[in-house]
Amino acid sequence: MLKVKSRTGESVQQMMRRFKKLCEKEGLIRDMKRNAYYEKPSEKNRRRERKARRNAQLNTMFSMTSSAIH
Repeated sequence: MLKVKSRTGESVQQMMRRFKKLCEKEGLIRDMKRNAYYEKPSEKNRRRERKARRNAQLNTMFSMTSSAIH
C-alpha cells in the first residue's frame, strides 16, 4: 500500500505527481496493465523466458565491457 503524505506548501497536483512516480517505481501500473486481460500460462512462460534471455544477454554484454575497462 503506497501512501503519500502532503508536505508543507505542496499542492494537490504535486502530491499526485509524487504518487504516480511511486506507482511507476513499484511497478503497479505495469502489473495492472498485464492483469487487465487473461494471459495463458504458455504465454506467461514464453514472456518469462524472453525476459530471462534478454537479461542474460545484457549481463554478458556488461560483464565484458566492465572487464575491458579494468
